Amino acid sequence: MSETRLGLTRRARRINRVLAEAYPYAVAELDFTTPFELLVATVLSAQTTDVRVNATTPALFARFPDAEAMAHADERELQELVRPLGFYRNKAAAIQGLSRVLVERHGGEVPGRLDDLVALPGVGRKTAFVVLGNAFGVPGLTVDTHFGRLARRLGFTAQQDPVKVEQEVAALFERRDWTMLSHRLIFHGRRVCHAKRPACGACPVARWCPSYGIGETDPVAAVGLLKYELAPGREELHARMLAGATRAQLRAEGYSLGA
Repeated sequence: MSETRLGLTRRARRINRVLAEAYPYAVAELDFTTPFELLVATVLSAQTTDVRVNATTPALFARFPDAEAMAHADERELQELVRPLGFYRNKAAAIQGLSRVLVERHGGEVPGRLDDLVALPGVGRKTAFVVLGNAFGVPGLTVDTHFGRLARRLGFTAQQDPVKVEQEVAALFERRDWTMLSHRLIFHGRRVCHAKRPACGACPVARWCPSYGIGETDPVAAVGLLKYELAPGREELHARMLAGATRAQLRAEGYSLGA
């Protein structure tokens, strides 16, 4: 028997509630203090990890803290600062290019409108919604590879195109839930529902997942596949996160936040 639209909506919202309980600490995993820092960090995160970006951006922003400074940066110096992230020439050109447009068209400030953000060089809908949701409080769905994979596995959509995924998933949830839903699905995809070998036997939403069984279903074996703070041996880190410790506090205490 096929699932009704009402049934799908109810199941999707139940999954969101369970993930909210599993990841009460879910946030954007890129470090930032201003909309400009988040925009640049998100552009730099392409084809690398947030952990590596977070290790690189402090020196970058200490040297070039705003759009004005980055727009006039020495090209080779900028390249060297982002070299650890790979594709450093392209990435340096991208962040300098968008900085110049910010200075020329927006007085050096990051705009808070979708149309203005996607008009910036190198900024697509995914990056725009990261910035809008986390720097401006404007709800949006961040359809990255994790989000898209989980949306399909959970049966929220069968679409492959990110814009169509965004539209179909958005229709299942209240607008106010979009940003946090994005964080939760991305967290879950990085920690449990991996691309190649999902830990089905350790998944908190397994009972509502139509794809249950595509990964490891044995509970003991599945626990061994968990990553980040859920990985075996990292129970103390997980407890600190559940207790509300911030990422900055955890790093100051000597915890590694990588996988």
